[in-house]
Amino acid sequence: MTDNPEFMPTTPRTILFIAYPQVGLLDLTGAQTVFWAATKAMHERNLPGYERLTGTLSGGPVQTAEGLTVETQPLSGFAADAIDTLIVPGSPEIEQVVDESGELIQWIADHSRLARRIASVCSGTFLLAEAGLLEGKRAATHWAMCDRLGARFPSIEVDNDAIFVQQDSVWTSAGVSAGIDLALALVEADCGRDVAMQVARELVVFLKRSGGQAQFSELLKSQTRDAAVFDELHRWLADNLGRPNLGVEVLADRCHMSPRNFSRLYKQKTGRSPAKAVEIFRLEAARRLLEDSERNIDQIAQLCGFGDEERMRATFQRHLAISPRDYRKRFSR
Repeated sequence: MTDNPEFMPTTPRTILFIAYPQVGLLDLTGAQTVFWAATKAMHERNLPGYERLTGTLSGGPVQTAEGLTVETQPLSGFAADAIDTLIVPGSPEIEQVVDESGELIQWIADHSRLARRIASVCSGTFLLAEAGLLEGKRAATHWAMCDRLGARFPSIEVDNDAIFVQQDSVWTSAGVSAGIDLALALVEADCGRDVAMQVARELVVFLKRSGGQAQFSELLKSQTRDAAVFDELHRWLADNLGRPNLGVEVLADRCHMSPRNFSRLYKQKTGRSPAKAVEIFRLEAARRLLEDSERNIDQIAQLCGFGDEERMRATFQRHLAISPRDYRKRFSR
């Protein structure tokens, strides 16, 4: 779904988190917090967000691996056709959990066919695999579990480097905090980039860590340090990067400020000069096009306002220590 989706549901989407004894606390609550923040952002737009529910086989309190207790509802109480997304967190003792959770795994296998999509966080991938949902698919999990996942389920193509992987309606993520990245991607797919970026800013995380678990994203730094005063400018800037003149005078005029006062306040709030911000926004736009589009390098340079490939290459080398062509080879979808 794009930032201007043709279809938006009129009722909240139901996100069901599966819990069990010794579930990882952050695996569970990290993604939940993303959907909570996304719901707030959607309500600000007078749109429905997410209904967030946590279920176990029998319901009632369940103790996480960290020792905290979470209250849950019985899975038998959920109508299968009412579930939009199933999310299965992991556990530090996941292989023991898999061996002792036959009934839960069967429930996941049965109900995943009716949900719009299903996702795992961290070692929760093992539960999806045991349920037969990853046969012949590529999948991610915690880096320390990759070899064990491949050995136990040899039909799975284990991606050792990915933050998260989407294969049709099945999503899997790497370790622990990568569940936040996964949840942000699901929010972006449902609600659009603006909502996902607003959530990322509120939680002070990256909207997208591109491959290799390298935090290449710089855009979020423009939205921290009390920089919300420039959010409207940033949205306009993201839509007008191809303009030949994005100097201080133009940006200051958009904010109804003098160039001198704008430059001073912008650096105070964002930590960088307006010129540097424009460069970073152009870099981020080029990254997305290199990852997601088939446009050639020169076209991307023009669309993002670099003017030519050489200027774009210099910017990539300066910030990411990689050329645009090499970046596309590594990170293109």
